Amino acid sequence: MWRLTKMTPRLFAVAVVGLMLVISSAPADAQSLNELRASGAIGEAFDGFARARGASMQGKVDDINAQRRAIYKQRATAQGVSASQVGRVYAQQIFNNSPAGTWFLGESGSWTRK
Repeated sequence: MWRLTKMTPRLFAVAVVGLMLVISSAPADAQSLNELRASGAIGEAFDGFARARGASMQGKVDDINAQRRAIYKQRATAQGVSASQVGRVYAQQIFNNSPAGTWFLGESGSWTRK
């Protein structure tokens, strides 16, 4: 389902470490996010950003994406790649680590459920 292209092994490793730092730095928030993913209230997308699946979740999604955007930008600067490339690497990790029931928005615009 998810394909990564033009990613160096080093960029991938840095992205994985960064994602683990984000998750471990706020375990209660990560747990809450997983619950929201499993319920279908929040989905994930091919670009590494969360999507609200209902208007009531937009504020939460905006907060999540602001944190992710900062991390992606930092990693991109360190690796000399674009933030969108970093986001795609994170998207793969998010997909792999998300709970059953999580909705994923593909690049084609179609939603699928894990």
